[in-house]
Amino acid sequence: MNYKVLYRKYRPENFDDIIGQEYIINTLKNSIINHKLSHAYIFSGPRGTGKTTTAKVFAKAINCAEPNGANPCEKCDFCQHFNENPDIIELDAASNNGVDDIREIIDNVKLAPTNGKYKVYIIDEAHMLTQSAFNALLLTLEEPPAHSIFILATTNVENIPITILSRCQRFDFQKINVNNIVSRLSEISKKENIKFSLDALEEIANIAEGGMRDALSLLDQLSKSNEEITLEYVEEHIKIISKKTIEDLLDAIEENNIKTCLEYIDDFRKKAYDYKTLVKRIIDIATLRAKNIQLNGKYKRLTFSDYKKMIINLIDSINQVNINVDPYTVLEMILLEFCQTKSEKIQVEEKKEIEQKLEVPKVEKKSDDFTELINTRINNCFCNAQKKFLEENKIKINNLKESPNIPGKIKGIFIDSTLVASSDKNMIFCVNNDHNVGLANQMLKEIEKFIAKELNEVYKIIFLTQDKWQKEKEQYILNLQNKKVYNYIEEKEIKDDELVINDVFDKEKVEIV
Repeated sequence: MNYKVLYRKYRPENFDDIIGQEYIINTLKNSIINHKLSHAYIFSGPRGTGKTTTAKVFAKAINCAEPNGANPCEKCDFCQHFNENPDIIELDAASNNGVDDIREIIDNVKLAPTNGKYKVYIIDEAHMLTQSAFNALLLTLEEPPAHSIFILATTNVENIPITILSRCQRFDFQKINVNNIVSRLSEISKKENIKFSLDALEEIANIAEGGMRDALSLLDQLSKSNEEITLEYVEEHIKIISKKTIEDLLDAIEENNIKTCLEYIDDFRKKAYDYKTLVKRIIDIATLRAKNIQLNGKYKRLTFSDYKKMIINLIDSINQVNINVDPYTVLEMILLEFCQTKSEKIQVEEKKEIEQKLEVPKVEKKSDDFTELINTRINNCFCNAQKKFLEENKIKINNLKESPNIPGKIKGIFIDSTLVASSDKNMIFCVNNDHNVGLANQMLKEIEKFIAKELNEVYKIIFLTQDKWQKEKEQYILNLQNKKVYNYIEEKEIKDDELVINDVFDKEKVEIV
């Protein structure tokens, strides 16, 4: 088998070929030229950023018989047979992490180099060593032979004991920027006669997240068919969503294009994109927009606060979604919250018109009416709240989530809510994500109609934030202790257009339009 994968074929052989780590490379080159070598180094940073490659080039350069400045000559016997050289000892701590593996190194370290000036020990994934192995290594690092150099490469430097860190020179490798990766991919593609479009290479670089090795592996994978690598080709074969697609989705939200927004999410669902990867991409691009708003002013309709809230909600969704729930329903609820409905647009326009006329906004009365509705329903639920009703209705609501008749919006609200109190006629839900409580309460009548149709039972429901529910529960317990009797209160009829979010929901958590 003569074929060599691209990331191995094009692995840098000298310092000048290593991309994106200029400060580290210059420091190491100067230390070689000025003969100021340390006995131990730690190379830390994300995967695929050149840690092990730099360690090997460094080991080759300090042993080279005729170095070209700080670079190895590639012609001497040591350079020519570097990969088979007994003076270069590599240990993969991911699978060889015990004290016996380190003791073998300790026994070997006393022996003088066979071919070069130094014996170089490269320990990859060093953070995987056991505590006993670290303790054994510490003894050698304290009094190392003059001919030995240790290089510990790790992606988790925080797991390296401070006693080891303090005895090493530390270099932190950074993610390689997209432009540098694209430039390298373009150069290699031309050498390999791979047809490509520039936006496809940019997408590969974005997917690689700063890792050159990952980028080359993806290019290798995509080039197997000999077809031109286009952006569409990358999306289809890697199952990743392009930056442009996410931009278009956010533009649809900016333009209140709910239909297009839902179409994008349905497409994501059908193509079975990894949810966490998708959401992370949306977060990245939404964050860029939020930064641009702070620098350059408002981007179309959404404000910095809108994007901030969106990002927080998306982060919460990654932590909350479990394997039994369709995560895209949660995504729909989060993104649709930032699209104005027709009624919301009218409210905004009416509010602007009223402010222009310097009249007192009429929405305050509606807000007071809704506050009264909330308090009434809480009171009426507490009139006959019982554990048996709560347990029975929890089962009913869980069954409703799986109903084939449930609309997507209602399912999303149920997924994001927990039934916390119930009587024979009322239910109180606590919304897991406080940001969505307003959306849930605006759909009260729609949800109640759905419940009545599916269960053949009529319930009055209300959605509360975590803080609001905690306060109400504490007051309820206190009232029971004081033997206060709850009396049923007749509800005042509230029209659909009067369901306005108000001060009962924390203004810091629910934005009032």
